[in-house]
Amino acid sequence: MQRKIPMRQCVGCREMRPKKELVRVVKSPEGEISLDFRGKAPGRGAYLCPNCECLKHAIKVKALERAFDCQIPQAVYDTLLEKMEVGADG
Repeated sequence: MQRKIPMRQCVGCREMRPKKELVRVVKSPEGEISLDFRGKAPGRGAYLCPNCECLKHAIKVKALERAFDCQIPQAVYDTLLEKMEVGADG
């Protein structure tokens, strides 16, 4: 019998994709927000396609702020964009 593939929805484009194809944005128990490319970090997670366009759209519509129920400073978004660009390349 085939194993079920876990699906998650991108908060940017709202498309359902296999969990392994997405990048997890995580809010740690301490309140720090970061990218989790392995999907194992503790905390509340939201998923994004591994491209900057989905992250930019999620920022524009405040999808991550709704997912984590908190205000997110622009500096955090800038850091996420930098890491997403580096992570997509390497």
